[in-house]
Amino acid sequence: MSKEVLRTEHVAKSFGAVSALEDVSIRLNRGEVLGLLGDNGAGKSTLMKILTGFHKPSSGKLFFEGQETELNGLNVYHNMFLQREIMYGGMFRILNDGAMRERARKQLKEMGVHIPSVDVEIAKLSGGQRQAIAVARSVYANAKVLLLDEPTAAMGVKESTMILDLVRRLKEKGEVSIIIVAHNYAQIFDFCDRINLLQNGKITFDQRTKDTSVEQLTSLVVNEYRAARENIGRS
Repeated sequence: MSKEVLRTEHVAKSFGAVSALEDVSIRLNRGEVLGLLGDNGAGKSTLMKILTGFHKPSSGKLFFEGQETELNGLNVYHNMFLQREIMYGGMFRILNDGAMRERARKQLKEMGVHIPSVDVEIAKLSGGQRQAIAVARSVYANAKVLLLDEPTAAMGVKESTMILDLVRRLKEKGEVSIIIVAHNYAQIFDFCDRINLLQNGKITFDQRTKDTSVEQLTSLVVNEYRAARENIGRS
């Protein structure tokens, strides 16, 4: 986990007079799982949109595998076999559904993703299963970085466990680097290697999980609330 995959330097983002991010510098190493925490309005979603190319930063730099890069956005939907469809035939190429079905089944099994059948329509699957397939699709496409924005939001315990177990298995393989946005501190401590805390558009805390605690993070957030209340009282 020593080789850096992703880095931002002093990234800021404003929407008119509103500043969403002021000065964000993060780093992500190969095979690392980074937990990104922060209250509502801290700038987490804005940062994730910058990292996917949906927003361009107002200032600052992004680096991927050591090279400065400018993201132009990602496709909304990536099929597991998009642009890598398996075909057969000569002059008239035909989709090899059997081969794609078998590879999809093998990929999902290797990742521990359990669904009734690879033939079932996505719309008929649970939220957890759909989320797991989205992750599997990215892994199949040899993604080097996964960005998971509240992947267990509005899910029950069983579905949340499915997604978190999938993240753990990917971490054990060490082939994909992951940034996961979450509110549940206890979950973060279960599988993240390092934690960043985003407050008021800035990274205020960067620590290895084993060197911190839920109590320390809770104290930082409580102090933020107290400072906000004091500022309101003075205004």
